[in-house]
Amino acid sequence: MFRSIISSRTTTRPILAKASTTTTTTTRLLSTTSPLLKPALAPEASEYLATGGSTHASPTKGFRIPRPKTWEESHESALSKATKFFFLSEIARGMYICMEMYFRSPYTIYYPFEKGPISPRFRGEHALRRYPSGEERCIACKLCEAICPAQAITIEAEERIDGSRRTYKYDIDMTKCIYCGYCQESCPVDAIVETPNVEYSTATREELLYNKEKLLENGDKWEQELQYCIDADAPYR
Repeated sequence: MFRSIISSRTTTRPILAKASTTTTTTTRLLSTTSPLLKPALAPEASEYLATGGSTHASPTKGFRIPRPKTWEESHESALSKATKFFFLSEIARGMYICMEMYFRSPYTIYYPFEKGPISPRFRGEHALRRYPSGEERCIACKLCEAICPAQAITIEAEERIDGSRRTYKYDIDMTKCIYCGYCQESCPVDAIVETPNVEYSTATREELLYNKEKLLENGDKWEQELQYCIDADAPYR
């Protein structure tokens, strides 16, 4: 048994010696890198560095905003300084602007009797549109339900006798909606849209849970404005 222990030790020593030799060789290679392994520079770059150039580019002229000049550093004439100081020209200029604005016509809009312009891309209350024949546009592809990041849309569809699919349930939880417009962008038949209507506040939370009938009613009500918005935005699509 004693001989086996000695023999195992003698066989282990060459392995340890070989491992230490490999580690030392690797360390030397890493510490003294051959010139062949160094990244080569372009001749122009080498010449630029040899003449004392730097690899760091300096900012261009006017890159930084200059420090504002003080009263003593400004190149303004003494007469101009005295005029501003004694005659309060800066205050007089401010008062002139105030008086000019006072006599101008106000920009007040008497809301809700008057309303300002709204962009054709404005995203307001949701609606479902119909074709001119009265047939609903939605084909139950469920793209709007899939793309909605807030998961506010719920759709259930059924197959009709003619083989087409139509929704019998289309619910939108307006309390979840973030008005991103993804549903309108993903719809292939322009069925679900966001109207320019902003006046749909409710007294209860339940009134903001829209069903299919409510959405179709909104579409019938705002169809003329919706068509105008689509035509106005068409050249940019």
